Amino acid sequence: MVRSNEHAPDEPGRTRRIVVVGAGPAAHRVVDALVARQSAGTSTLDITVIGEETHAPYDRVALSKRLDGPIDLSLGQPESWTGVVRFRSGTRAVGIDPARRTVAVTSAAAGRATQLLPYDELVLATGSSATVPPIPNAALGRVYRTIDDVDEIVAATADIGERMGRPANVVVVGGGLLGLEAAGGLHRLGARTAVVHSGRWLMSSQLDEGAGQALGRIISGEGIELHLGRRPTEIASDASGAVTAVVLADDTRVPADLVIFSIGITPRDELARTAGLAVADRGGVVVDDRCGTSAPNVWAIGEVASIDGACIGLVAPANAMAEVVADRIAGGDAVFPGIDDATKLKLAGVEVASFGDAMARTDRALEVVYADPARGLYQKVVVADDAKTLLGGIFVGDASPYASLRPLLGRELPAEAGAYLSTGSGERPAGGDLPNDAQLCSCNNVSVGAVRAAVVGPHGDHADACVELGALKTCTRAGTQCGSCVPLVKKLLETELVKAGKTVSKALCEHVALSRSELFESVRVLGLRSADEVMRRFGTGLGCDVCKPVIASVLASQTSGYILDDGAGPLQDTNDRALANMQKDGTYSVVPRIPGGEITPQKLKVIADVAADYDLYTKITGGQRIDLFGARLEQLPEIWKILVDAGFESGQAYGKSLRTVKSCVGSTWCRYGVQDAVSMAIGLELRYRGLRSPHKFKLGVSGCARECAEARSKDIGVIATELGWNLYVGGNGGFQPAHAQLLAQDLDDETLIRYIDRFVMYYVRTADRLQRTARWIEALEGGLDHVREVVCDDSLGIADDLEAAMALHVDSYEDEWAATLRDPERLRRFRSFVNAPQTADPALARVRERGQLRPATVAEQSAGAAVLVSGPSIPVRPGGSGSEV
Repeated sequence: MVRSNEHAPDEPGRTRRIVVVGAGPAAHRVVDALVARQSAGTSTLDITVIGEETHAPYDRVALSKRLDGPIDLSLGQPESWTGVVRFRSGTRAVGIDPARRTVAVTSAAAGRATQLLPYDELVLATGSSATVPPIPNAALGRVYRTIDDVDEIVAATADIGERMGRPANVVVVGGGLLGLEAAGGLHRLGARTAVVHSGRWLMSSQLDEGAGQALGRIISGEGIELHLGRRPTEIASDASGAVTAVVLADDTRVPADLVIFSIGITPRDELARTAGLAVADRGGVVVDDRCGTSAPNVWAIGEVASIDGACIGLVAPANAMAEVVADRIAGGDAVFPGIDDATKLKLAGVEVASFGDAMARTDRALEVVYADPARGLYQKVVVADDAKTLLGGIFVGDASPYASLRPLLGRELPAEAGAYLSTGSGERPAGGDLPNDAQLCSCNNVSVGAVRAAVVGPHGDHADACVELGALKTCTRAGTQCGSCVPLVKKLLETELVKAGKTVSKALCEHVALSRSELFESVRVLGLRSADEVMRRFGTGLGCDVCKPVIASVLASQTSGYILDDGAGPLQDTNDRALANMQKDGTYSVVPRIPGGEITPQKLKVIADVAADYDLYTKITGGQRIDLFGARLEQLPEIWKILVDAGFESGQAYGKSLRTVKSCVGSTWCRYGVQDAVSMAIGLELRYRGLRSPHKFKLGVSGCARECAEARSKDIGVIATELGWNLYVGGNGGFQPAHAQLLAQDLDDETLIRYIDRFVMYYVRTADRLQRTARWIEALEGGLDHVREVVCDDSLGIADDLEAAMALHVDSYEDEWAATLRDPERLRRFRSFVNAPQTADPALARVRERGQLRPATVAEQSAGAAVLVSGPSIPVRPGGSGSEV
């Protein structure tokens, strides 16, 4: 037992100096917890965080996402902690003096001069470093621990490919969690990837042989080469010092341009060793169940802490340690609850989860196993000899039972163990059936009872309670880390609201009691064709600005008719009624479709002429289109007549529909391109143009893994491989950016289009109003796996129906502006003043800037800096009109 960490009770008005060495997730968590507890104490905290990296604390668990692009992994900036916290980045702690209670630090900013920081409480959260094997030329390898490591690996992989004129050969040494994440990410980048692992199967520390072999089959099937049961003995290099191969113990030479070590971690305990603190034989600062070290007022958390003889490299134990230390510093009596090594993640696109006694080491434990080698599926539930008490489990290929089983660890299962496997027909327990003391979120140690209490509220009457999923996650922290418990959090929320007699309504609004998906199906089954029919059947009153656009969208996506006919005109919002986007000064923008960003010089000249003749502000958009701003309502038909005659059509920039399909030049011009991205992008845009949907959606097509079209930031991303196309879904920019996730790999053209047809139409049918694809996938039971089952495996038996619905749209599509220009009655909508069709809008204040007119600000108008654009349209060319300043 190490020496206890006792401190004097808080003194009123006293400022307590706390130094946290390390700026990883554990450090961030302990600071958050200290700040949260400060208001409950009588003393004031002064917290200093020392971080060697230049980055603010970031989510190391999600580090592999950085392989797919420079995603922000920040856990929060120091300013979010309030003014009591100072974060010193690029600073290194070089010594501790427990007797004087000081930490010596140095930084480049201070000219490497040593500074002594006094402390009342010191928290060591220095984490670990990657272990490097003692083999010849090991220094030529790289490690995978930090953002900088990952960025350098990505840059090196691209540089090798560019210099060699072929994909880089990358060898990852280590087949554990991080190693497989690295291998999968680099494989997605187009590298030829191999994994060398000393164990006989992958993830041999977390998975049994059956699960490890199932995982290996799936990963090798993705094209990642596996060398199992063998260790590296040397990194071979050429005369210039460049890596050429990894030599294995049996003299096998695995070709390599880049070697990454991921064989384990070594605790960063050098500060503690030098200061004379107790250190475990295998490394790590020895701590007791309060996370106290052998020195008074010095604590250790995360990977550097050795508790019960082990250093743990998982987020849940690190968070638990951080909470214990924060509670102890605040005067509490918390103790470490024990090691929770449950994990659920995706490795190279494969779902893997394990928890509890996954290896069935408990005496007389029973294992219920289901394996389907052809599908790469392995599932095991471990129970006690009573066949009821849950002890643990392992899942590879389909980890959907994990969320239901994890909270029941150590308890009797409500159903037979086999009911939880993919062959089972039993009901998995809903969130409402779980006991209060069951752990719902292992990452943040949140119980079922804590979530229920947040829904009920402090007074038990749901007043001041968290009754929406987003708010519930924020106030309890459940589901905010790995996200695997979100379905149960949502179920708990709905169950508690129902218990309270509150209806969990899915109605569109007070006028339509159906949800959007229910309304869509009802309209489809009954064959309704007009807004009046829909409102008579399913609505009350006159409708509102919520339900009316939804009804119009549902009708448009099913009938492919002109969106303003059959009484649908009054249902649309301003933009759809004008077939253009209204701007802040009441004018409109004109956005012709430019499929795939490809345009002829002749068409480009037409756009330039229109912009010049109508003096329109012109801008190239982020979606490879040209936007013309400042057109008056009555000018829209004139402008579109010119554009339609030149072969343009509406870009639907005003609708909740397909916006753009962005592309790079692909194999047509680029020396790195492996597929014709331009042709594919044009084909996709022409296929899905005009399709009304719950929210706008965008596509991107990249001709190689360099991803110049930023396809993974789109709702649907298509990335070329040497074997075909990888299909990603559920990405978007906007207020809540999301990276698209891999749905299927190496598809031929026909299969790719078929899968996109199914995905888009399934989204159109089932998503909620104004729900983007990313949020839709999150909300679906089963998430991306469910989408994959529906789209790729036709699990619901509706693939033919979805494809037929898309074919109907494609066959019946007609450009809205071309249809408008042919019909005098439709043209009557485009008048600024109904009783005076030829009268122009009132004068518009403009300022000329960078050679173009833009709306004047209020200050510019007051200062007389604006000019007035006014007067009736005057002919300047056949079919056109102009404006005078």
